[in-house]
Amino acid sequence: MRKVQGIKSLMVYLDSVDYPLSEEKLSSLVQNGAIPHTIPIRNMIIFNLAHIDWWVAERRQNSN
Repeated sequence: MRKVQGIKSLMVYLDSVDYPLSEEKLSSLVQNGAIPHTIPIRNMIIFNLAHIDWWVAERRQNSN
């Protein structure tokens, strides 16, 4: 399972798949539960990249 830890790591990944988002936007999405993530311990955010790929595909589809 591919995973990244932290918003900055997710920003790098999203840039690599041509779906750039700012740190502020990602923080807001996490706070609102609008992007798939887990928080296994306090102050640690983990993103499963398979879930992120699905999320990006859904957002791209809905924007067309």
